[in-house]
Amino acid sequence: MRSVLVTGGAGFVGANLAICLKRDHPSWTVAALDNLHRRGSELNLSRLREKGVLFFHGDVRIMEDLEGAGTFNLLVECSAEPSALAGYNSSPAYLYQTNLSGTLNCLELCRRYGADILFLSTSRVYPMGAINSLDYRETQTRFHVKEVQDVPGVSPSGFNEEFPLKGARSLYGATKLCSELMIQEYMAAFHMRGVILRCGVLTGPWQMGKVDQGFVVLWLARHLWSSRLAYVGYGGKGKQVRDILHVRDLYKLVRILLDRIDEVSGEIFNVGGGQDLSVSLCELTEICRKITGNEFPIQTIPVTRHGDIPYYVSDCRRVRTMTGWKPRRDILNIMTDIHGWLRDNEADLRPLMEDR
Repeated sequence: MRSVLVTGGAGFVGANLAICLKRDHPSWTVAALDNLHRRGSELNLSRLREKGVLFFHGDVRIMEDLEGAGTFNLLVECSAEPSALAGYNSSPAYLYQTNLSGTLNCLELCRRYGADILFLSTSRVYPMGAINSLDYRETQTRFHVKEVQDVPGVSPSGFNEEFPLKGARSLYGATKLCSELMIQEYMAAFHMRGVILRCGVLTGPWQMGKVDQGFVVLWLARHLWSSRLAYVGYGGKGKQVRDILHVRDLYKLVRILLDRIDEVSGEIFNVGGGQDLSVSLCELTEICRKITGNEFPIQTIPVTRHGDIPYYVSDCRRVRTMTGWKPRRDILNIMTDIHGWLRDNEADLRPLMEDR
């Protein structure tokens, strides 16, 4: 019998994973710990309670809070300050304390309890300079990475796990890479089992989208409610590309990995929608216009912000080869699912989405 602690458990990914784990394993004890720092996370508390997930209001930076959630034999580590722009316009202290000190506290308890760990890392561990220096071609609606590159680990299929890690990657990306290294050291030193997932853009219902994180939900919400939007950077054309993955498709992979933890322990996987689920901002705009029936001008801000990249698509061939997993939901299905959730919960969500 599993006893599971999901840190960041009232956040978008954490709450969805906790609820799905409890649904599929009713005999397991599943607990969620969260400091409710992110606005809107409190809306998940009733969902957790209704689905039988225990909730602890606590902070991963504080060991006593983690200990107060009880013992566990599986930690799903979703806690993070998740914005690639975090720490540039204010002190990075909260970012580093949460993403680094928090991970170390979690690892200490995993060591103490002999627990497994599944760590949600990020594609932003890959350096900005290397990504920005690649050869791209520009079409009417998006950037494409050219087939021949001087840098290993990148192809028209996207970025794989061999992409070089030398160089700056954002303060956020640095914290996640440091956490990855510490997890590997703990697994080697204390014979822990664990898996690291370098996730691309995750999305779906119950994501409280902001400009710097959760942009897919935000883009659709602002089309639905006719709020302002802007194409920022790279000439202000909206040709930046990302691949997107529904959080329930992520859960399908998590379940496979937990069932095969002995086989996959120690692995690091790139996880995302891949090339088939890649979309540029201007392409996303057209999808949102069709779904909502609303069209309004989008502001142009040509100047590129520090921390931005023009293109990222996850090459997931390695995890697919090892596990057989692949996403089931296409982009239209993802966007339609989000649209229904936004409309059904407009009273709670509109004040959040319109001013973020």
